[in-house]
Amino acid sequence: MQSVTKEETTPDSDVCTADVLAARQRIAKFIKRTPLERSDPLSERFGCEVYLKMELLQKTGAFKVRGAFNKLLTLTLAQSVHGVVAVSGGNHGQGVAYAAKALGIAALILVPEKTPANYVEAMRGHGAQVVRMPTLAEAFRESAKYQEEGWYFIHPFDDPLVIAGQGTLGLEILEDCPQVTDVIVSVGGGGLAGGIAVAIKAERPGVHIWGVETEGADAMARALAAGRVVELPAVTSIAHTLGAPAVSHRTLRLAKQHLESVTVVPDREAVAEMVYLLEQMKILTEPAASCTVAAASRLRTQFSKAHHVLLVLCGGNVALEDVWRFRESLPSAVLEPERSGHPNGRR
Repeated sequence: MQSVTKEETTPDSDVCTADVLAARQRIAKFIKRTPLERSDPLSERFGCEVYLKMELLQKTGAFKVRGAFNKLLTLTLAQSVHGVVAVSGGNHGQGVAYAAKALGIAALILVPEKTPANYVEAMRGHGAQVVRMPTLAEAFRESAKYQEEGWYFIHPFDDPLVIAGQGTLGLEILEDCPQVTDVIVSVGGGGLAGGIAVAIKAERPGVHIWGVETEGADAMARALAAGRVVELPAVTSIAHTLGAPAVSHRTLRLAKQHLESVTVVPDREAVAEMVYLLEQMKILTEPAASCTVAAASRLRTQFSKAHHVLLVLCGGNVALEDVWRFRESLPSAVLEPERSGHPNGRR
């Protein structure tokens, strides 16, 4: 495990609570208010009150539609007339494609060539053109050519309006779980974690926000350790929806200001917890979401019976063939841990 502690700093965060409140009003009729539920198995396992924010039940199966709608709804006719272009490992592309179709805007999504077919089919099902690129980094570079042709670029995380849209999830957490003491949230490019933190910290500054990444998709942890934006040589984690090649200066500032730490967990733990959630709670998540359970296991010494810990299950877009492939790649000992003494054990 790698855990990187935040630096003490209070720079301009680029996004404020008023932006998040405006976003909620703007996007309310286009998104779903997802349920928040207490988890008996996880509460017993971790010795505290554990809740799940079921954002995997959001339209398109992930939180990304929040930011996509908030951004697209602010575009002028001149900005949107040619269409919008986005770069995505899967969920952002679906969110942009869905929002663009709802608003009558053309959409073109650039994806890495290894993007699972179910993501590509969903984007095309929402009417978007999809272009495969060798890597996500090359997709970002290619997007500049489309912008020159008149397509408006919708960044997956480095945009105040996108971040504010994701932050509306934080407002729902406060309203549905006002007793929350800790929030564990996945970090890809950092927009979701940053938006949630802005929304929650303004109202409840004592709430701890814990970030989590997977090994091989740990751009934020590396940036925090280096004190600057760092580009990954390659994204190797199976949690491809966390696979931003680098965070942005904006999201790095938000992480420095608001996150307690970023815990990096191996893929095997994210997959083991994905299987745990499916078997114990009948919830099928992406590894990018189940990694929050792995992080909670590693952070459990931070929690007591008095703590109310919320895990954000940010997405559930995983194909059944991927579930079996992930499962078969792990030793049986990882998938069937001892009932005590193991981070994934069941009490």
